[in-house]
Amino acid sequence: MFEKKAAVFLYAASPVHMGAGQAVDVIDNPIQRERHTGHPCFAGSGIKGAVRHSWQALGGNRNDIERLLGPDSLSNDLHAGAISFGDAQLVALPVRSLRRGYVYATCPHTLARAQRLLTLTGLKVNWATLPVGENQALITNQALLSDGKLHLEAFEYKAEFSDGLKPVAADLAEKALPSGDDYQFFREKLEDDLVVLSDTDFGYFAKNSMLVEPHVRIEEATGAAAEHGLFYTETLPPESLMLAPLLASQTRTVRKEDVLPAETVLLNIKTLINERLLQIGGDSTTGRGLVVAKVVEG
Repeated sequence: MFEKKAAVFLYAASPVHMGAGQAVDVIDNPIQRERHTGHPCFAGSGIKGAVRHSWQALGGNRNDIERLLGPDSLSNDLHAGAISFGDAQLVALPVRSLRRGYVYATCPHTLARAQRLLTLTGLKVNWATLPVGENQALITNQALLSDGKLHLEAFEYKAEFSDGLKPVAADLAEKALPSGDDYQFFREKLEDDLVVLSDTDFGYFAKNSMLVEPHVRIEEATGAAAEHGLFYTETLPPESLMLAPLLASQTRTVRKEDVLPAETVLLNIKTLINERLLQIGGDSTTGRGLVVAKVVEG
């Protein structure tokens, strides 16, 4: 039983490829997606594996890996880990805008899921309900409009100013992004340029606004492109915002000297990853998978 709960925001600082392991249509290497929404997601096992892999690089004690995250499968002392990462769900997606470069797009369903997860982890969240119709958008920033309309990619939306959106955006910016000066621009942009679309319109961007990059396999012997070696990889774009539950229990090792209470376990993982840069997913040698973690708890 997990005794302590928190939530971890993951803000993409580079394209992120958490592979689904199967090809869809013309994309050879698609990203993971939720079955019921089609939104991008990160499997909790992948997040935990990435944290385990970079534990010492982040400054963690090597001796804490097994008692907090669990031993390797070949260990003679098998026991469950005391830390669990749930699957990360999409909160906001960067969408190209005619004005101000891009916006952080979201939708009522996505915000409701984020609010539910944060509330379940003990945080006090009281975001207003923000209903919006199809082909409409809720905004708080007049500078996003051109001729009175909001233009995202090739689409035009009727924009409505929402008094309830501003406190939601401000609370989200405070919780999701690190507090340092390096992230002030992004906190302010998330607060000013958060746009709420309908679930249907947002679902289109969640499916079609990913980065799709061509790659070529190289023949080792010749250094030239391999025949039929062209393939396409899908990645989540930078500036995307994800949210996952983080759970902690008392350590489950049988060695009494290794027993830690759930409060200490959660403090250890929070100290290790909070406001730190993590690498998750594939293509690490090409700079993919860089995310900044922000742990929040009630």
